[in-house]
Amino acid sequence: EVQLVESGGGLVQAGGSLRLTCAASGLTFADHTIGWFRLAPGKEREGISCLSSRDGGTYYADSVKGRFTISRDNARNTVYLQMNSLKPEDTAVYYCAGSRRNRYSAKANEYDYWGQGTQVTVSS
Repeated sequence: EVQLVESGGGLVQAGGSLRLTCAASGLTFADHTIGWFRLAPGKEREGISCLSSRDGGTYYADSVKGRFTISRDNARNTVYLQMNSLKPEDTAVYYCAGSRRNRYSAKANEYDYWGQGTQVTVSS
């Protein structure tokens, strides 16, 4: 059984930083494309960052480009999302997801495995 577990969310002031962690069991991150998505109240789920298993290529949505960084630790089978210069509009539940496809994608329907999410709240 595949399980993805996110952690690291919390409450932070605008301009602050958080690092989200996604730990996997039953799945090897090195063999899967990884995506981070977020869902804010009243908004559609947004794919914000992806890491391709094929070539390590990365994708960032314009809303987070230059502020967020996705990375992977193969030895720990863990994926991270470093979030800097946080803004109130970054407030959302953040999810990590794994895809058997080897190319990155910001489309949620291309991901096969999902974590339960972690809440990030940025105060102004």
